[in-house]
Amino acid sequence: MSLAQRRILLGVSGGIAAYKACELVRRLRDLGAHVRVVMTENATRFVTPTTFQALSGEAVRVSLWDESAEAAMGHIELARWAERVLIAPASADLMARLAHGHADDLLSTLCLATASPVYLAPAMNQQMWAHPATQANLAVLRERGTHILGPAAGDQACGEVGSGRMLEPHQLRDAIIASFGDRVLAGLKVVVSAGPTYEDIDPVRFIGNRSSGKMGFAVAEAAVQAGAQVTLIAGPVSLATPPGIAMRADVRSAAQMHAAVMEAAADADIYIGAAAVGDYRPNARADNKLKKQSGSELTLQLIENPDILASLSAQQTHPFLVGFAAETQNVESYARDKLQRKGLDVIAANQVGDGLGFETADNALTLYWAGGVAELPRADKTALARQLIEHVAARYKAVRG
Repeated sequence: MSLAQRRILLGVSGGIAAYKACELVRRLRDLGAHVRVVMTENATRFVTPTTFQALSGEAVRVSLWDESAEAAMGHIELARWAERVLIAPASADLMARLAHGHADDLLSTLCLATASPVYLAPAMNQQMWAHPATQANLAVLRERGTHILGPAAGDQACGEVGSGRMLEPHQLRDAIIASFGDRVLAGLKVVVSAGPTYEDIDPVRFIGNRSSGKMGFAVAEAAVQAGAQVTLIAGPVSLATPPGIAMRADVRSAAQMHAAVMEAAADADIYIGAAAVGDYRPNARADNKLKKQSGSELTLQLIENPDILASLSAQQTHPFLVGFAAETQNVESYARDKLQRKGLDVIAANQVGDGLGFETADNALTLYWAGGVAELPRADKTALARQLIEHVAARYKAVRG
């Protein structure tokens, strides 16, 4: 990975997460990037400009009324210099001002003046993030083409827990790296499903599977990095939303995932079904916990769940369909059968069990399509997902133009 000679303008707004921006500067410079920092007045209450100057090796700008800089229209010079504008942290106040086109300080002014892509890494209290005003501003910014990175969920400085944490510096660095890559899915809408599904037996017990969701989340992130507008449908997992995801829907059961995918895929170009969707569910869910009866047996009657890929394939017009086949034996024969039987465009097959596939950091895939096959050797799931997306993009262009 390299950012050699790339010009990154880092905007820092007021928030406790400003301290993370220090490490972000170091990580960007370690990869060869030129980094200039612009701070809001409130940001200087958390980290001093001197700190950023020492880390970046460049003068730090704070005021729009810096006479020595503005004599040469410094805000315009900065706006033209930057290849990428990354604001981390982006406070609720800054997002509101950008959404409404304010230009009352240096950072907001240069965001209006730049023709380069702008990336925001929101950081705020979870209630502020969830507030309708913030969500409305977010929608406006996205509609105008601003790239939103995060936020993540977790413990917050205020003592609360929820969405609003700024992404970690290495995640923001990787998003900027990806932004300079080959955007093979630019302009396309992609829906990715990920993780397991759980089918409730009673209020306490359920039937599920061992999918962690890591592969599906890596695929969603790789699709974003390839330029797609991505909707992520996630089963019950404990994973942060990847940077740049346009929308995430959390579901529990196969029926809920079916409904969410069918709605999201209505106007999608590509659907990638990386979720491990349960084939069956209990015929009835007990309202109360089933009690153990000594010496007795419990029989569950299972009925078939709706098939997402088959439902999409049966439509007269549908997205380009990519399925997954996780098998413990006869991987190729089962995968090819599923490819044909469900009318898929591509299927990604992998061996699972005995330390392979589920609950691991790496994986290996074999891709099959009509008249073709590609081997993706065992690798970290993030790297593997990027390879998968490259093949999906190539097949999509071959089939759909």
